[in-house]
Order: sequence, then structure tokens, then C-alpha cells
Amino acid sequence: MKTERRLRLFIYARIVVIVLFLASTIILKLSDTEAISDIQFRGVIELMVLACCVSVVSLVALRRQGWLLPLTRLQIVWDILFVTLLLMLTDGIASPYSFLYLLAIMSAGMLLNRQQALYTAALCLILYGAMVDLQYYGLLQEIGLSPDAALQRGNVVVFYTIFLHLIGFVLAAIMGSHLAERARLTEVNYEELKQLHSTIVENLESGLLTITRDGLIRVFNPYVERITGMTQLQAYGRPVSAVFPALTAAGVALEQHPHGEFYYRPATGTPLTIGYATVPFRNLKGETAGLIVTLKDLTNLKQMELALKRSDRLAALGELSARMAHEIRNPLAAISGSVQLLSEHGSLRDHESRLLAIVLRESDRLNGLITDFLAYARPTPPRCERFNLSQLAKDLQALLVADSRFDKIRLVLDLSEDFTAWADRDQLQQVLLNLLHNAADAMPDGGEVVVSAELQSGVDDDGRTFSQLCLMVADQGGGVDDTTCRHLFEPFWTTKPAGTGLGLATVYRIMEGHGGVVQATPRDGGGTVMTLLLPMMEEGPGENQNSGC
Repeated sequence: MKTERRLRLFIYARIVVIVLFLASTIILKLSDTEAISDIQFRGVIELMVLACCVSVVSLVALRRQGWLLPLTRLQIVWDILFVTLLLMLTDGIASPYSFLYLLAIMSAGMLLNRQQALYTAALCLILYGAMVDLQYYGLLQEIGLSPDAALQRGNVVVFYTIFLHLIGFVLAAIMGSHLAERARLTEVNYEELKQLHSTIVENLESGLLTITRDGLIRVFNPYVERITGMTQLQAYGRPVSAVFPALTAAGVALEQHPHGEFYYRPATGTPLTIGYATVPFRNLKGETAGLIVTLKDLTNLKQMELALKRSDRLAALGELSARMAHEIRNPLAAISGSVQLLSEHGSLRDHESRLLAIVLRESDRLNGLITDFLAYARPTPPRCERFNLSQLAKDLQALLVADSRFDKIRLVLDLSEDFTAWADRDQLQQVLLNLLHNAADAMPDGGEVVVSAELQSGVDDDGRTFSQLCLMVADQGGGVDDTTCRHLFEPFWTTKPAGTGLGLATVYRIMEGHGGVVQATPRDGGGTVMTLLLPMMEEGPGENQNSGC
């Protein structure tokens, strides 16, 4: 492609030179009719027109595949013949246009190689020498080329003229081919560097942006395309603040804070935590021309850090749980028993009985809190079995009939009758019960809760196939924001005035014990969707119904 472009430029340059030469010839003839004879003038004009026609035909032929090398050689041969004919029309040895041979030789070096340039120089010397000799001996008088110009110079001058042209032709071939080779090497190196740069940028396992001083995006590699869902072409020339609002328009803010993190919500998908680092780049004058920004999706890393913190916290809670149960439950049992004995005493007045009833109720609530805490801090390993998921949901529906919170709630079970799950039935029931209670609390004025499930299968990043159960509980409550999503499964974190913050934390622990995941996402139209992802075991005759997950 490079040779084709050079040849095309070469032909264009030839057309420009011919037009200029033609114009100068016409002007010379008009200004001085004796400077060039009518025969010479007509011959030069016809030669110029022929050269233009050859150039146009060559440009058309250049579009054909496989014609590049023959057409290049044909251009060189034509230029040599053109110069030779021009010399014969303009007094031969006395013509001032013999230097045009040098251009043909240098063109051969640039378009072909050094060997071809030397061949071209030899051909030019043969044609020039033959023309001068034939002119000297008067053998070209029939075509109008007089020998007078050659005879006036003498044998020695003619010989030295040919010799000097020989030296000039060889030097032109060597110099032209050398310069062309240097240019080709530079071109190859540039292309290699360009390809290397493109390969590195496109395959970086991190995002790469280049931003001008005005905050406009220039480079936008595929990693950033995957994050934003926007192509390089779409992002080019746009302000960085329009793509990443958390990053101010390239200027002072990023330079003052070259490292940091920000939250980014793509057009589709969950919010991401993006880490960035900036480095200024400079132009040839040493002035800051913009910034190079590297981006990295830290969402998974942040989740791992959160999970690690949660695990450390849970380990400490597990060690304290047994002691707390002993230290709290024993006196609590004594208090509850004593109050029950007092309440059975017949001499109590009404207000005293009411006070004792309050003590008993709060003791039971405290005992329930301790029970929830122990279930969270010291979870029981799951005992997985295969069971009918639809039947489990129906049992829960029957259980919730007595719960006053569900008086205004419409529970919809979108489950197939033969849908089975592989999990600890009791623990999964506890998970669903907690999620349904939260859904009811989020809709005090009533609404609809939909429980649905589907089987998902696919291939992970390591090429392994997987199958999982996707169980969803969708409500029509107030929904969840980014802050709530980040803290939703942390123990003792709650948005309820009377909540303990252990319900969803327990859900998380149970799902973690099953090797699954629980996620909270906003629901279209308002509300929240709680998604449970459970790995599934292939059904087989050797399946142990009481084995661990």
C-alpha cells in the first residue's frame, strides 16, 4: 500500500511538471518565435499531451489488482523514453533537459530498489550516449536533429559529456536508492511502533484515556468501551465530564488529585467502583498538553474486601456468641421464671399484672434477639437435599396467613409445579421468610410481592459449564439506593426503627454457606428485587439426600 501511494503521488507530480513545462513552452513561443522552431514546438506539444495521456491511463490502471509492480516499471521506462524524445526535439547534446534523466533514476530508487535504480541509470546512459553519438555522426538529420551542436564541441568534449553524465547517473542511483531505503526503514519502524502501540493499548487489562487540556477525550481503549458501553468513535471529542461525571473536565481537579476512586453507573448494569490514576503528557515544546488517565474496575476487589471484613467480624462474633448466650440467657431465664411465678399470684392488682406482662413480653423479645444473633454468629452447616421449590413456597404462603403484616399484601408465586432445588430446605425457608418479612415491612400500605425462579446455565471465564438456581423476591416498596446496597448485608445495619440488622446478614451467611450469592437491585417501576443464586447439582441415582452442599 505504501508503494501504491508513492507511485500515485509520483504520477500526480509528473502531471504537474508536464503542465508547467507545457505552459512555459507556450509562453516562450509566444514571446520569442525564433527561440524554438515550429517543428520543435509542435513536437514538444504532442509529446507533452502524450505524457499526460499516459499518466491518466496509469492512474486508471493502478486500481487493478496485481498491476502494481509492472506498472511501476512501465512508468520508469516511459520517463526515460520521454526524456530521450524531449532531448531529440530540443537539439540533443545542446538541450538543457538532460537533468531529467536524474529524476527518472531517483524515481526508480524510490519506487523500486537500488538494483533497479542502477539498471535505470545504465539504460539512461545507453540511450543518452547513443543519441549523442548518432547526432555526432549525422545519423539523426532525417528527424531534424542537426549534428552541428555535437561537431562544434569536438570529440573530447563529447566524450567528457557522456562520462560526466555517467558519473551523475550512478550517483543519482546510489543517492536516490539510499534515501529511499532510509525512508522505507523509517516508515517500517513507524508502522511497527504504531502497531505495537495499538496492540498494547487495545489489550491492556485496564482502561486508558487521553484527555486534552480542554477536557476532550482522544484515546478510548476497548476496556473503557466495555465499562461504558460506548465506542471509541462515539467518545472521541466528547468532554470527559459527559462520559464520567465524577471526573471533572481534565484540568486542575485531576492534576491536584492524580489518584482516587469514583462511582460510575453505566447505562445498563449495576454501579461500579472505578479507580483512576493520571499522568500529564507534554507536547514537543514541553508544555502540558493533557492527561493520560488509567482506569480499573475495583468493584469485585471492593466486594472481596467487604467480604473479608465481614468474615473477620463474624469470626469475632462467633467467639463471643457462646459466652453471651450463657451470660444473658441464664439470668434472663431466671427473670422470666420469677415473673411468671409472680403473675400467678392471685393478690396482684391490675396495674401490677400489666407491668409483669410487659416484663414477660420484653424478656421473650430479648430471648428471640439472642436466638437470631446465635443463628447468625454460629450458623449450622447446610444439609442439602432435593425438594420441590413450589411446595416450599406454598408452605410459606400458608404460614404467613396468620401474620398481620400480610393482610394487605398479595403474594404471587410464579413457580413451576415440578421445579426442584438442591439446598438445605430449612435454611432456604428461613432465607425466604426473612426476605418476605422485609418486603412486607417495605410496603405498610399494601402491594404485591412476586416470588419467581428460573434455571440458568452457561460457561464461566475459565471455560467451565455451570448451572444455578435464580430465585427472585420482588416487592413494590420504596426501593434501595447506592448507600443502602453497599451496607444492606452488614450485621446490625438497618433502616428500620426497631430492626436488629441481623435478618439480611443471616440471609447472606446462609447463601454464603451454600456457595451462593444474594443481590439487591432496584425494580423497574419502583421497589426492590432480591436475587438468590444457588449452584445446582446434577440429578443422579447416587445422590445423597442428606449430604452437605
